[in-house]
Amino acid sequence: MTALGLLCTDHRGEDDYPRIEQLLGSDVRVDLVRLDPGAGITGAAEELRLAGADAVVRTGEGFTHDAEDEVNRVEELARQTGMPASSTALAFVNAARDLGATRVAVAAPAGTHEETARLRGFLRAGGLEVTGTHTAATGGDEDALLARVAAADTPDAEAVLLTDPALETAAHLPALEKAVGKPVLTASQVTVWEGLRLAERRVHAPDLGALFTRTPASEG
Repeated sequence: MTALGLLCTDHRGEDDYPRIEQLLGSDVRVDLVRLDPGAGITGAAEELRLAGADAVVRTGEGFTHDAEDEVNRVEELARQTGMPASSTALAFVNAARDLGATRVAVAAPAGTHEETARLRGFLRAGGLEVTGTHTAATGGDEDALLARVAAADTPDAEAVLLTDPALETAAHLPALEKAVGKPVLTASQVTVWEGLRLAERRVHAPDLGALFTRTPASEG
C-alpha cells in the first residue's frame, strides 16, 4: 500500500481526490489533511505520520510564491514532516518535464496582472516556455472546462496546464485531452502524481490522462 498525504489549505476541489484514488486502484491511498491558512503544521504533520503517509504534497494555494520561495517552503515542509514533500505548483513543472513538454499553454484562474506574471515566471524558472495564457473565473462543468482549455491552447504548445486548484477535473481528463490532441495537466491530477513520484511509484491509469499512461521522457 502506498499512502499519500495531501496537505490542503483550500477545501475547494477536494472532491476530486476520492475519485482519483478510486481510479488508481486498491493499493494507493490518498489522505486529505486540512490546514487552515496561516496555521502551523505541527498537528497536521503528526496526523500524516499516524496515517502512514509515504510522501506529502501541499495543495490548494496555487502559484502564490515565486519559484525559489516555493522550493524553500517545500524543503521546510519535508523537514517538519520527516518525509519527501512537494507542492502542486512544483508538481506542474515536474509533470510537464516528465512528459517532455517544454512549451506549455496555461488556463489560469482569473487574477491580477501581478499574479499572472508570477505564474509565468514560476514556470519559466522551471524551464517551461509559456506559449499562451487564458484566465477565467473558477467553476464550470465539462463544457466550461473544454472551453477554457481550448481558449488557452496554442499550436506550438506541447501540453495545456489547467492550474486552478479549485476545479474538479478528474472525470473529464480524457475528454479534455481528446479536444486539444495533447496532454492536459490539472491541479488535482498532478498533485497525486507528484505524491506517487516522491513515493517512487508509477501507476498506469488511462482515465487520468497522458501523465498516467505515457513513458516518462527520462526513460524514453
